[in-house]
Amino acid sequence: MADDEPRNVKELLVEAKDASELLIDMAYAAVLFDEEDLADEVEALEERMGGYLRRLRTLAILAARSPEDAEAIESVLWIATAIDKIGDAASDIARVVEVKLGIPEQLRTDLRHADEVSGRVKVREGAPAVGCSLRDLSLPTETGMWLLAIRRGRDWEFDPGPDSVVSEGDVLVYQGPEEGVNLIRSVAGAPPLPPAPETEGPPLSELDRAVDILVEMKNSAEVAVGLAYSSLLFNDRALAAEVETLEARSDFLHDELESWVLRAAPEARNPDDLRGLLRIAAASEAICDAARDMTWYVEHGEELHPIVQMALEETEEIGSEVLVEGGSEAEGRSLAELRLETETGMFVLAVQRGRRWVYRPRGRFVLRAGDRIIAIGPEEGADELASLCRVPAPAPQSGH
Repeated sequence: MADDEPRNVKELLVEAKDASELLIDMAYAAVLFDEEDLADEVEALEERMGGYLRRLRTLAILAARSPEDAEAIESVLWIATAIDKIGDAASDIARVVEVKLGIPEQLRTDLRHADEVSGRVKVREGAPAVGCSLRDLSLPTETGMWLLAIRRGRDWEFDPGPDSVVSEGDVLVYQGPEEGVNLIRSVAGAPPLPPAPETEGPPLSELDRAVDILVEMKNSAEVAVGLAYSSLLFNDRALAAEVETLEARSDFLHDELESWVLRAAPEARNPDDLRGLLRIAAASEAICDAARDMTWYVEHGEELHPIVQMALEETEEIGSEVLVEGGSEAEGRSLAELRLETETGMFVLAVQRGRRWVYRPRGRFVLRAGDRIIAIGPEEGADELASLCRVPAPAPQSGH
């Protein structure tokens, strides 16, 4: 076994969790860019994740020396099965590109304005990023963007690590908030993109409505997975209940989308485009179903093996939970004013206000004292988010 290969159940669970989230991002990006290399890498990563999960199951079985041990480790195996289903669904999305089903051009346009946008930028001569490692650039906290891949000529580096160095001519494939796009373009030495014109478009066609539903399903699937992992990390039944709500919403949207697709058939230039829509919708619903499966133990108040929380605390993207305190910098300010994602790198999955939940709140959402924020992002970003939401301790008074 290579030195950097995961060696125990906890390490394998960490790798599988990180891989599952990356798979979702890369699968949707492959569709957006119609990029076969990305689709191929989804297949390779899904196979690698499957190897982690098979090894995890073997080690878990070997560790069970009594019925009590077996019962304790069963929750780990349950979660592993749910992660496996997420990988299968991501692979189904990528196969839309591989088998050239195609998708309507409206979907590519809408995906660029989803809750998390994906994009590509070429690193220009003399750009600030040239010669810098990703550790030095701190893109998640400085721009809110995560790099999915770097392309150098015909070669690809997928899921680049902190020691990866950016060179002139590299093409950066990124994902994050729309307001971070021009920030990462600046780092790459590229000119800013002009704002989209605010004009009234023509009435929505049947195909437009089907595409809008699919984008909502994509957003729901990504939120459901993030909330599911957060519910495991915090052992929180309220979060598990929200995953259930999202899964039910996804079922409804899938039924609605099938209806719209049938109505859109006469206006579609290529029937295979509609098959692509249905394939992606079914996979998005499967991701929500797997997220719901993952929360079963939390939802039913059953005990989770301690190794689950230990693993989730060590993943690349950590879950963060923080309450907005009265008198803090965050109170009374909108997410856009705080620039949470671009300043801290933390992506807000949901905000709980009393008994009400707001999923993926928009920039105009104003935080109030008592709001509970559930977010994911880099470890250093969690500390920055906490400092925004808490009242600073008073400075000690010097003696006379």
